[in-house]
Amino acid sequence: MHLNLLFLASAAMATLAHPGPHESLSHSTLQRRNMQGKRCSEHVASFNKRRMAKRSLAKRWEGSDHNTTYEIHTEAPFYETINNDTCVLAPEVTRGPYVWPRSQTLRQDMTEDQVGVPLWLDIGVISMDTCEPLPDALIDFWHCNSTGSYSSFTGLSPNTPFEELLTNMNITDYDLGVTDLHTGDTTWLRGMWPTDANGMMEMKTIFPGFYVERAIHIHVQVYIHWTTRENGTVVAGNTVSTGQLYFDEQLEEKIMAIDPYFSHTEIKRTTNAKDSIFSQGFDGGYNPVISVVPADGKDVKNGMIRYVTIGVDTSDIETFN
Repeated sequence: MHLNLLFLASAAMATLAHPGPHESLSHSTLQRRNMQGKRCSEHVASFNKRRMAKRSLAKRWEGSDHNTTYEIHTEAPFYETINNDTCVLAPEVTRGPYVWPRSQTLRQDMTEDQVGVPLWLDIGVISMDTCEPLPDALIDFWHCNSTGSYSSFTGLSPNTPFEELLTNMNITDYDLGVTDLHTGDTTWLRGMWPTDANGMMEMKTIFPGFYVERAIHIHVQVYIHWTTRENGTVVAGNTVSTGQLYFDEQLEEKIMAIDPYFSHTEIKRTTNAKDSIFSQGFDGGYNPVISVVPADGKDVKNGMIRYVTIGVDTSDIETFN
């Protein structure tokens, strides 16, 4: 399995599609994180000694009912140890306007009733300071469904440019993270789960669709020293990584041609090459596109597994309360 490197660091947004409050990282910071990644790569390679035997797609799917908001019952990740490729995510990358902390729920399966190609995200986290696996790091995911809508924001059309949405809502002063745009309390395709003692975790979801002006992507955020409410939503934490994960263009074309994705015909899909944020993932010489393997060993249309190693800079903390 070929795994590309990922570096998501810059934050200056070219459009209002995903505005961000942070300035771009300095050249010295980019260089420091680049050196951290190179320094840790040999250490990470030592973790890639064993992998779990592949299990059938049906078994992985049936394992989804072993989840609860209040108690952690987890099926082991497909990959048991951290792989030898390092991805660096930074707090300066925008979370975008469709994050809603009250709907980000502690669970290992965030699919709910959404239909689409099954996708398992196997994530390994290491500390870039020590080059060691980082246990008990809370990884938060959210993305749109097969036709471009986000839960909690279903009242906002995925086919309308964000600037136009604000105009339609008579919002002239928009502040990311402060202005409340949520339109409901649905929680599908939003989930959080902590890493185990080996710095590993797994999240089950579906392959995302697309919405206007954005390439297909998944938001990911990493917390340390986190706490949750009784209902499983995060109440506070120190953010050490915020980024967006992307797919290969050929894979996207294959998945978008099947049901239910092909029904989204109101707008044309924005490719990685034309996305306003995608290119920023190459700062520092890295690549934000990660490969996948078929979950059944045959066809990705039946489900896929995607592995990402995230190297986090635990000295660069953004406090969230």
